[in-house]
Parts: sequence; structure tokens; C-alpha cells
Amino acid sequence: MFTKTLSVTAVALATVTAAPAFADRDQLKIVGSSTVFPFSTTVAERFGKNTDFKTPVVESTGSGGGFKLFCAGAGEGHPDITNASRRIKSSEVEKCAANGITDIVEAKIGYDGIVFANSKASTQFDITLADLFLALAKDVPAGTDGELQANPYTTWDQVNASLPVVKIEVLGPPPTSGTRDAFVELAMEGGCKTVDWIKALKKTDKPAYKTLCHTIREDGAYIEAGENDNLIVQKLKANPAAFGIFGYSFLEQNSDSVQGSKVNGVAPEFEAIAEGDYPVSRSLFFYVKKDHVGIIPGIEAFLAEFTSEDAWGNDGYLADKGLIPMTDTERAEWSTKITGLSNLAM
Repeated sequence: MFTKTLSVTAVALATVTAAPAFADRDQLKIVGSSTVFPFSTTVAERFGKNTDFKTPVVESTGSGGGFKLFCAGAGEGHPDITNASRRIKSSEVEKCAANGITDIVEAKIGYDGIVFANSKASTQFDITLADLFLALAKDVPAGTDGELQANPYTTWDQVNASLPVVKIEVLGPPPTSGTRDAFVELAMEGGCKTVDWIKALKKTDKPAYKTLCHTIREDGAYIEAGENDNLIVQKLKANPAAFGIFGYSFLEQNSDSVQGSKVNGVAPEFEAIAEGDYPVSRSLFFYVKKDHVGIIPGIEAFLAEFTSEDAWGNDGYLADKGLIPMTDTERAEWSTKITGLSNLAM
């Protein structure tokens, strides 16, 4: 009898150990993108103030760091939601699945522009995507088709004679950042493929093309400044000669002291980003662990708050924070998917 009791107890303990543990957490845990962070925290604060649920804990870990935490497992020790300034990658979906997370809700929340900004005490730049590539790439064309050289440019006028004689010094996000991912894809690659022979390389040797277009120089001209976009803004105020790469919302919030460069002749303004005219713009997302819905209190109510017109609508409080809203039709479609807890479709 004693042995049987031990056996049953052991089985019970094993079952408890195998199942995700949620019992002690009654507060949403959110991680991920530094760009989405101010929007997520604003919704979280309103949610905590206007409902009976606790205010969610929101951490800025970067998009890549957020997916790493999100996909590590289910249970109270793992986040319920991760914010992202890019769409989840198939490799990240596979990592989630390997850890038992197969039901994920994708939520697109709006748009953002990536700005190339400097202090208002300095000259405002009118720069092209080709200029950005030549200034920041590790290797650049050497003059003859097919030949490359280590980036020799140290001042902006060497990249483009119409630009000032100012040292190239750019503060930007690290590789774990969704802003970095989007910048290299939209800006660096956008400028890279203006060179005919590099554009042709994409068809003949895609890995070499991607390495060339996406690799940022490491000689000190580009300085990894962490995931905190506000810190980059503060450094620009202290160093008028430097430039920074960050999301439009941070430009909007600091428009008294920093200014965005025109890119391909288009200024980073609300309407230009919303209409797709500004060339360095992207979609913003968050992802929900569906296994946690109904167990961690408040997830569905939080989703309802985020997708309310008061929040993400044209005149919502998130637009005041710098989020570029989706169209009415697109918001309606995504609201149905999000509040209906539709599974992610890649």
C-alpha cells in the first residue's frame, strides 16, 4: 500500500512538473521591441487604470530578444506577449514549436518610419538610400564592376559631394533589434541595389548579395548604442555632429531638439509614412501566446483595449504617441483576427 501511494504521488508530481505552471502569476508579462515599447506601455497603463486587472509589466528587450524569451516555453516564467518591429521569422516559429508553442496570435498594430536624425543645432540632411549604403556598409564598390573595397569613407562629402564635410558618426541599434533588421533591409539594401552589378548579383548569388548589402561597417563609424532609442536621442543632443537611427515616434516626441533627414527627397512625416511615400517605413506587431489565454488573467481584455478605436484609431491616443494607424478597412480585418484569437499563418 505504501509503495502504491509513493508511485501515485510520483506520477502526480511528474504530471505537475510537465505542465506549465501558472498558479502564482496574475499579471500580464510583455517583452520585445523598443519601438513598440512606448505604445505597449501606454495601452498597459490605460488598461491597468480602467479595468480591475493589474497593469501589465512591459520590458524593452528588442524584437530578437523578445522572440527568444517568448519562444523559450509556456508557463508563468515565460512572457505572454512579445512586441516586434518586424514580422516573426519562420525560424522563430520553428523555435517556438520545438518548445511546445504552436498556437500564436499575430497582431499587426500600425506603421512606423525609421528615421535618420541629428540635432537641430546641425544642418538637416537630404540624403539618398545609396548615400546611406555607401556611408555605412562594411564593403563598398571599388569603381570597377564586381570589385569591392573596405569602406574608405570617413566624411559625408566623400560619399556625396553635396553633403557637408562632417565626420561619419552614426548611433544605431544592435543586431538583436527589429529596427536594425528593418534598416538594413529597407535602407541599406535599398541603396545597395542601386548599383547595377550588385542588383544582378541577387539572381546569381543571393547569399553574397545579402552579406554585401546587409553588413554594417565595424570600424567605429557606426556605433551600437543599445536597445534604448531615448538614449540615442539624448546622445544626439550632446553631440550635434552625430546621427541616430530610431523609430519615428521618438522623433515626434523630441521634435524640439532633433530633426529627421529627408530620404530620397521625402521627409519622415506622419502622412508620408502612412501613404507609403517615405522609403524607410515598416509594419509593427505583437504576438500572443494562445496557451496563456484564459489562464493568465486579462489577456483578452488587453487585446480588446489595444484594438479599440480609442487606442489605435485615426484619432486614438496611440497616434498621439507617434503610431501611424492602419486604414479603417485594415484595422477592422486585424481586429477580427486578434480578438478572435486566430492562429498565425505564415
